Amino acid sequence: MDDVSYAIETHGLAKRFGKTTALAGVDLTARTGSVLGLLGPNGAGKTTAVRILATLLRPDAGSATVCGYDVVRDAHRVRQLTGLTGQYASVDEGLSGTNNLIMVGRLLGLSRADSRARATELLERFELTDAAGRPAKTYSGGMRRRLDLAASLVGRPRVLYLDEPTTGLDPHSRNEVWGMIRALVADGTTVLLTTQYLDEADQLAHDIAVIDHGSVIATGTPDELKASAGRQVLEVIPASRADLSAVAELLEVLTGTSPSIAVEAGQVSVQVEGGRSLPLIVRAFEDRSIELAEFALRRASLDEVFLALTGHRTEAETPAEAGKGGKDAPARELDRSAR
Repeated sequence: MDDVSYAIETHGLAKRFGKTTALAGVDLTARTGSVLGLLGPNGAGKTTAVRILATLLRPDAGSATVCGYDVVRDAHRVRQLTGLTGQYASVDEGLSGTNNLIMVGRLLGLSRADSRARATELLERFELTDAAGRPAKTYSGGMRRRLDLAASLVGRPRVLYLDEPTTGLDPHSRNEVWGMIRALVADGTTVLLTTQYLDEADQLAHDIAVIDHGSVIATGTPDELKASAGRQVLEVIPASRADLSAVAELLEVLTGTSPSIAVEAGQVSVQVEGGRSLPLIVRAFEDRSIELAEFALRRASLDEVFLALTGHRTEAETPAEAGKGGKDAPARELDRSAR
């Protein structure tokens, strides 16, 4: 079972909750030792897929394997090989960092001595040694997230599920988590990452699957998905902000596409078909005596690809949404059983 090129494989994965179809035949593959980014709007089915792969839910149809083991028939073995971190840190706030990790180790069957040794090792790795004896409730958001990640690694999982791991973190803490994910993958861990942040997927994912309404609608590397958009983005900054509206109106006429205006940046952006129309656009600005400070053509961003595929941008989940019905409230209670 150890010699598998894909750490995660699903075929026709389906799941319904009453009349709601959460997954409608999902096919996924995650290469061993890589990051698979699972993107999609709220309610698309991302967390349902993670919970099935973590053996927290049984699929209604289809199959899924982790490191070659079936998530239904070999659920116990899958749990031994995987770790799970949900959207919100689920550490015991009344326990110290050390005791949180010792508790997880004991639940996983490690001896007290081995649990303590593993806790010490992970606290050092995640730069939490100085706070090891303090209750987790005194930790900052970033520290709590690092402790939660450390808890996911107590059992040395070969596959780690990260379900929106940087939700609610400040930019500095997000960068810290990104660095830890890169280090884990460098050590051979396979990561399935769900995220609402397109820049996060762009930074971390080797491969991406975009899921919407329970179905995978696109797959590829970040660069392949950007290239598939088929259009580029023209960014224009007029020398005078008073010309912003005139620039936007002119670009809409010339490209047939509604531009977006970033008022604070004084910038207008619009999608164009290649660069052949640029000389015409430049001449149009000259004819109207609109002076430009910047005029640049770039490849579509992952956010713009997502918008083109799904028809809307991602939305950051609110705590209220995360706590509803079939999403993450049950998952948080069950996270530890997958570790």
